[in-house]
Amino acid sequence: MGKSSKDKRDIFYRLAKEQGWRARSAFKLLQADETFNLLEGVTRAVDLCAAPGGWSQVLSKRLYEPRTPEEREQVKIIAVDMQGMAPIDGVTQLREDITKEETAEAIIKFFDGKKAQLVVSDGAPDVTGMHDWDAYMQAQLLLSALSISTYILEEGGSFMGKVYRAANTSDVYLQLQRFFKDVCIFKPSASRNSSIEAFVVCRQFTMPEGHVPCNLSLEWFDKPEEALRNITGIRDYKVVHLPFVAHQCEYDADLSYELDEKYEQKDAVQKPLTAAYTEVLEKTRSMSLKYNSFVVHHDEETPPAEPSTSSKPEQS
Repeated sequence: MGKSSKDKRDIFYRLAKEQGWRARSAFKLLQADETFNLLEGVTRAVDLCAAPGGWSQVLSKRLYEPRTPEEREQVKIIAVDMQGMAPIDGVTQLREDITKEETAEAIIKFFDGKKAQLVVSDGAPDVTGMHDWDAYMQAQLLLSALSISTYILEEGGSFMGKVYRAANTSDVYLQLQRFFKDVCIFKPSASRNSSIEAFVVCRQFTMPEGHVPCNLSLEWFDKPEEALRNITGIRDYKVVHLPFVAHQCEYDADLSYELDEKYEQKDAVQKPLTAAYTEVLEKTRSMSLKYNSFVVHHDEETPPAEPSTSSKPEQS
């Protein structure tokens, strides 16, 4: 079958290429919006860990492209990632670290002193296959996204981020409930049932009285009562039960779908520009990872001091 085999096995991968989305993950945000109306009335949005830009593309097509030229001037969308990505119409790219306070300041400056109405994050660390470790790393990344959101999100704003369902996620849910009045777990149809991936959808952001925005992963250094209940090492784990909402559609991400006679294989809309695995693939062609090791350094290009607005590239 060649290239067509993945099109048969992954219906959302195939649909993404047919509909012009640069990543199948675009459907996850589209289905969240369909379920919760997350994008309704939004003119200031932030996409964290944005590369290769699937969710930024959704924000552009839903918030920016349908408007008139005059209305577009009021729409501000910023995509934050340390990796570069191809331009998207109406989306400003900021190559910075989401754990830095300067990044939050740059985002607020981009909004002319205002704050975001919506923050989304589909970021995920490289998966190892060790579920406990992967879930822990994903939880830390989600806490980093939540931390910067407490700086940049306006009162009443919304947040959506990826989480891996596991034993320790109750700690993450407790943090989310500190800052949002409405928190639930969402499972899009585009996310496989066999995957532990899910998304937290948090609405009605409210800053707790007396809370100073900080790195929530390190908060226990200053306020141990907020995160570390017992310094002896024995913790009283509290299980948090959140509402679970699943999206339904005509396609099942776990099924294979036959290709009809009119099927035409299409290439990916946009491949990653600075994917971390590019150098790994080059190295593994000439060496064995079983007996050797190497360090991958990401693109060390100095990010621009100010965010730069990109326009959609011309189609050839």
